[in-house]
Amino acid sequence: MTVTVTDERDRLPMSSGSMDPSGVPILRARFALPSRPDGFLRRERLIKQLDQALSTPLTVVDGSAGAGKTLLVADWAAHLDVPVAWLTADAADQAPGLFWAYVLEAMHAAGVSVPEEVGRPAEPGSVDRRTLSRLAAVLERRERPVVLVLDESSRVTTPETAEQLQFVLSHAGKGMRLVVVTRTEPLLPMLHRYRASGEMTEIRNRQLAFTRAEAVSLLALHGLSPSRRAVHALMSRTQGWAAGLKLCALDACESSDPETYLRQFEAGSSPVSGFLLAEVLDLQPADTQDLLLRLSVLERFCPDLANALTHRSDAEPTLAALHRENAFVQYLGHSWYRLHPLFREVLRAHLRERVPGLEAELRRRAALWLRHSGSMPEALAQGAATGDWEFTAGLVVDDLAIGQLFTGLHSADLSRLFERMSPDATGPASELVRAARELAHHDLEPGLHHLHHAEEFLDRSGPAAARLSCALLEALSARLTGSPGRAEQAAEAAQKLTQDVPAHLLGEHPELTALLLTHLGSARLWAGRFEEARVPLSAVAGRQGGAPMALPRRECLGHLALIDYLNGWLGRAEHRALEAVEEAKRYGLPEHSGSGIDRLVLAAVRIDRDELDEAEALLEDATAAGAVAADPVTQASRAIIKGRLLLARGDPQAALRAANSAVPAVVTSPWAQDHAALVSSAAHLAQGCPETAEKVLAPVEGNRPACAIEAARARLATGHRDEALDMIDSLPGDSRPGPAVTVRAVLVRAQAAHQAGDLTTAHQFVAQALLAARREQLRRPFLETGPWILPLLNTDRLRPLARDWLPASTSDGHGEVESDVVNPPAAPLLEELSGRELDVLRRLAQMMSTQEIAADLFLSVNTVKTHLKGIYRKLTVNRRSDAVRRGRELGLL
Repeated sequence: MTVTVTDERDRLPMSSGSMDPSGVPILRARFALPSRPDGFLRRERLIKQLDQALSTPLTVVDGSAGAGKTLLVADWAAHLDVPVAWLTADAADQAPGLFWAYVLEAMHAAGVSVPEEVGRPAEPGSVDRRTLSRLAAVLERRERPVVLVLDESSRVTTPETAEQLQFVLSHAGKGMRLVVVTRTEPLLPMLHRYRASGEMTEIRNRQLAFTRAEAVSLLALHGLSPSRRAVHALMSRTQGWAAGLKLCALDACESSDPETYLRQFEAGSSPVSGFLLAEVLDLQPADTQDLLLRLSVLERFCPDLANALTHRSDAEPTLAALHRENAFVQYLGHSWYRLHPLFREVLRAHLRERVPGLEAELRRRAALWLRHSGSMPEALAQGAATGDWEFTAGLVVDDLAIGQLFTGLHSADLSRLFERMSPDATGPASELVRAARELAHHDLEPGLHHLHHAEEFLDRSGPAAARLSCALLEALSARLTGSPGRAEQAAEAAQKLTQDVPAHLLGEHPELTALLLTHLGSARLWAGRFEEARVPLSAVAGRQGGAPMALPRRECLGHLALIDYLNGWLGRAEHRALEAVEEAKRYGLPEHSGSGIDRLVLAAVRIDRDELDEAEALLEDATAAGAVAADPVTQASRAIIKGRLLLARGDPQAALRAANSAVPAVVTSPWAQDHAALVSSAAHLAQGCPETAEKVLAPVEGNRPACAIEAARARLATGHRDEALDMIDSLPGDSRPGPAVTVRAVLVRAQAAHQAGDLTTAHQFVAQALLAARREQLRRPFLETGPWILPLLNTDRLRPLARDWLPASTSDGHGEVESDVVNPPAAPLLEELSGRELDVLRRLAQMMSTQEIAADLFLSVNTVKTHLKGIYRKLTVNRRSDAVRRGRELGLL
């Protein structure tokens, strides 16, 4: 009786009753190429790669269980035109004699003639060296190579057998091509040489993974056509693992809703679970199984963390071995690993079934280890997964990490994590985290409510870290409410508490102290104590500290820029504000993190330079950032800068409304009051009401040089030239204001001289103002002063000083400004704006926010947004400032 191994090629018959050296019949099924099942997908990219195996002595196809390596090689081998000797290795092949007996029978089954003089192994445990030499010599003489495929070769672990295989391969030359299909690195002693010399074809686990396109094709073979979302979800969980995709496809075909199944199948109760448990977990020793089950609670792990979860010390070699064996343990680098997502899901379900209640304990243990190792986000994720929110919040508070809810780096993630906190969670840590979340979103009332609850839990003997966190939140709430006194008290309390907190914690969280100083500096700035505010603000701005310090540094640089701007130093203000913006970019802070004070200052500088479109865009960005709701300093700054922009745009009425908008605060800010009065006075002057302008400034004109200068300008407009000059002369000499202030003072003197008919003195003062303004590109003071200055600017004496930077210098001397560029007429509208859209557009021009427009027109915010879309479409623009500009071009405003 003879048995023929069926394949596409002719085979020589095997003799009936062939025996191995131990006298056991040869198992002929081990020589059969595995058949390709229904729904098998031929993968051409890998077939092309395998074709290189015919030109290299050695090919290794190395992948995990179910990676599709065997079927891939079988599909490739079935279409070759050279003999293929297929041998599926067995545990019995540890004995060299048995192994070589099967190799020789595999070659015989493939139609390879092996002369009798080669011999056969006589004993299971050994093979004559002469037999191997003769076999190598026979193969070396072949015109066409024989491809020897060793499937499941990882079962052959005897070094002696590996050395013998290496010997035959080395001496067979081009007569034999060895293809090793394995779950782990082959034992061949010269493997590294083949790899280094380029004489080895390799297909690894990563290459065996299905691509997205291949996964779609595989699903189509099973009659499935899922959405992109379902395919993405499936690929994310399977990572292209062949068996996982195949099993999911088969199960989805049986589901009433294949789309939902592919997106949301439960790995622990799917066919995938049985495969992974049988083919991966059950093959491991008991202690390794225990390790894998415990690691299933982690997204990633290192040996030390694994040891902490098992109370053992052997995780390092065990994890390295599991990775080498492709046992679904993936190496991430730097001693960190992770489990394949599906394997992790299956193991976790198995852990819950095998040891109920252990998962929460493992997660707590992991959270504490991760916290001490500096991986706070992962520690909190583990804590949240336990459902013990006081424990999880305690990780934040005890580690002094409360500041990370504000710093912009992990704040959004932390806020979302604690959004799930159960209302049943009570205790100081939970209340502190709730307070921090609310205050971070500027929700004062609930934030203060939770903060006071936390303080009730914490008496003077409470943990120093918790009380220091309280001080931080007290300082923030003081800043948000405009309460400088409370900020000072909080800072003083924090200073004392830092002595009771471990120094290493303060060093690990520089953002906490930096945030405290930022809030203190902002509160002092609101109170008008500029020089006192500079001290904490400069301390933070001048301190490097990497990413954790990025947001506090940005805020402090922005506040210092505001002080410089308020004092009239535009160049300094712009430099600091740009440095603040660059700090955010350097560390990848979210675009709209912080209060937006830096963009507001840049907008203010652009207004003084008469770069109104740029100023409007910056103000729009600051508004989109939520700056209006940040704190009194930011709200007042925005109102004042908005008023100045509207005034420069020629809308004094809207400027008055903006400047006089209320800013809620416990303490009134002197500088905010003064600068609002400055805008109001200028608006009344622009409307031809100098007496009203004087009245507006009467309560504040002695407070600061800018107010006195504006009051003198109003006084001059009423015809009281000498009194106006007296006001300028009485300015304190030690105030040292910047050019934005002094240039305006000089222009008042110039106007007074011009009114007196002293053109020579007027020329001198205008020249002095031009020289002082040129470096800062200060244009607005000249544009605001009135038409009397235009003839002077066009004189031979002054024109060179104004050329190339002051647009008014191109005047023809009669108040008409010429332009070197003729602007083409605006293209007509293809579709007219509705009446309501015009109402919205007019309010856009007044720099009103969407919420303000809705309130003013008694509309919902969504309705206003709908009108805005219509306006943008009809005006063919994409942003507010462009819509206003286009509206002006078309005469709609």
